[in-house]
Amino acid sequence: MNILLIGCGKMGGAMLRQWAARDENQFTVADPAATGLPDGVTHVTDAADVPAGVFDVVLIAIKPQMIVDVLPDYVHALKTGGCFVSIAAGCSIETVAKIVGDAAIIRVMPNMAAMVGLGVSGIYSNDACSKQQVTDVTAWIAQTGSCVQLANEDEIDRLTAVSGSGPGYVFELMRSYVAAAKSVGFDQETAEKLVFDTITGAVETARQSESSLEELRNSVTSKNGTTQAGLEALMHDGQLHALFENTVQAAYRRAAELK
Repeated sequence: MNILLIGCGKMGGAMLRQWAARDENQFTVADPAATGLPDGVTHVTDAADVPAGVFDVVLIAIKPQMIVDVLPDYVHALKTGGCFVSIAAGCSIETVAKIVGDAAIIRVMPNMAAMVGLGVSGIYSNDACSKQQVTDVTAWIAQTGSCVQLANEDEIDRLTAVSGSGPGYVFELMRSYVAAAKSVGFDQETAEKLVFDTITGAVETARQSESSLEELRNSVTSKNGTTQAGLEALMHDGQLHALFENTVQAAYRRAAELK
């Protein structure tokens, strides 16, 4: 595919580096401030330098508040039968359609781990998209990690609350876990290694196991042992479950408000 990226900030740049390293698509970046682009990527600084009707995909990777002012200058770039793909958080397909007209539009919600090829993204397409376009874009986005096709646009907001914002929750949990490790006498470096490797090992164990998370938890919890003592403190009166549910619900409500 011949792909135009409008904007190349943190998320767009992270995804571009993954794509440029592993596929044969052709990329053009339109961004006056872009630096350090991968080899082989064409860079333009002005919409006037973007040819008309030659791109299979126009990726909208600018801040949502810029779309109304910037996107109209690039509508000409999409070829007949192509599609617009937006990774702009909180920007609905309807908002994009008001600018680009009756075109195939796919909305994508990626997350931060795309920068290391372990991202998780959700996609939703409008009725103008063909099955082949959805298949192709899903496979392309999955090169940055994994990609889930969603049934409706509201699921974008729900996914945003779970995996889009999720790295922030996990980083805060890790920060608190590291502080707790230090409280029992480990230095910062050792505490980080213990926590990071413990989490990585637990995730991979869960991923590769056929057991449920509850079964895995129980398998390392001996009666009256150390894990049970720790879990009783962690899960006191169901507070952990309630805290996570409230966290995700709050993020979901905010995602819906931002549309």
